Amino acid sequence: MSDDVKPCPCGLGNDYSQCCGRYIDAGELPERPEQLMRSRYTAFVMQNSAYLQQSWHESTRPVQLEFEQGVSWFGLQIVDCQAGKVDDEAWVEFIAQFKGNDRLQSLHERSRFVREQGRWQYVDGQIHQQPGAEKIGRNAPCPCGSGKKFKRCCG
Repeated sequence: MSDDVKPCPCGLGNDYSQCCGRYIDAGELPERPEQLMRSRYTAFVMQNSAYLQQSWHESTRPVQLEFEQGVSWFGLQIVDCQAGKVDDEAWVEFIAQFKGNDRLQSLHERSRFVREQGRWQYVDGQIHQQPGAEKIGRNAPCPCGSGKKFKRCCG
């Protein structure tokens, strides 16, 4: 990979500028709810509150977003994508892994999206409870998938 190629955090293995960067930086509109979900995950990784706010439906959008200090996101897994009874409503179920307080944790959510005037937006989500957070050992493989030990990578 050349120095100017940056892998996209969304997990598809593409260059950021050709993947979620098209939506976050270039202003292209996602055509499918999964694309919006992936770009929103990437915006969380990058702590880009402006993109998160503009992709959030006005009926549920918070006034401001604050990111938790010390949280590192490690990966996104899309579990399921479903269209609703109309083509302008959809759900994306995902699991996002993160490290917080030196523990590996995950967020499992079924997110609802609506399309208004050709633009998909996040509305809300149902969070599935996850088992307790698992402590990451210093010599354990890093959960980011680098192949390095945790203490030499993200620890």
